[in-house]
Amino acid sequence: MKTAWISQVFDTVKPVIAMVHFPALPGAPLYQLNKGMEPIVDHVKRDLEALQKAGVDGLMFCNENDRPYQFTAQASTIAAMAYAIGRVKSEISIPYGVDILWDPVSAVALAHSVGACFVREVFTGLYESDMGLWQSRAAEALRLRAQLGEAESIRLLFNVSAEFASPFGRRSIAEIAQSVAFSSLPDGICVSGPMTGSPVASSELERVTSLLEDMPVFVNTGVRQDNVAKYLSVADGAIIGTALKYEGKTFNAVDAERARQLMNTVKNLRLQLAT
Repeated sequence: MKTAWISQVFDTVKPVIAMVHFPALPGAPLYQLNKGMEPIVDHVKRDLEALQKAGVDGLMFCNENDRPYQFTAQASTIAAMAYAIGRVKSEISIPYGVDILWDPVSAVALAHSVGACFVREVFTGLYESDMGLWQSRAAEALRLRAQLGEAESIRLLFNVSAEFASPFGRRSIAEIAQSVAFSSLPDGICVSGPMTGSPVASSELERVTSLLEDMPVFVNTGVRQDNVAKYLSVADGAIIGTALKYEGKTFNAVDAERARQLMNTVKNLRLQLAT
């Protein structure tokens, strides 16, 4: 069954993984040098508490505000994320993963160090992007996971439609997803819109899921309360960030009421699917 590991990790069908976006970290242009790490930890704690109270199924820690993004993470980024997650780890009661934009190898290392269950990254492909020419590192990331002894513990979610970028070549996203599922050993496939918070084309998502009969597919961007039922009628899970923030703005704090309302919609959908 393609969703067996999802049920095992999240203890539900159609899980919602909510983003915990870090403020800018040490070394990034927007980092507030005069304030240090404590405001970052406080921000993470508040978002974590709001999301867990809202009933989301999983969390994903990400350095979302380290703009402009890098293809190889700085040591200070990895250390800061590990420090902040370590500070709040005792308060986490649901499965969690990590994402370092855009460095899959460092993300795997971070996941190992903080006990994360999954990693989401752009692992495969070659792209022209806002950050320049983007060449991914799937082989290196999967070999590191194996060397760390985490092949059965850390699930890898491959984003096959990179945000802020477009792939070289003429293959459709569905064709790429099918090829990646065969060649690169993902545990799940993520389908994204063109940038953070942008909706995924329904036809594209449907095509991917129809081709990947044995691979879980997550909708990765643009999911809101008014479309979550539509997307989860097709996808096996959703990763949501922007829609859970105050005013629906990516870099705002989590709005607990928005998150609660969205999760109520998801729970109603699950009831309908169970009948």
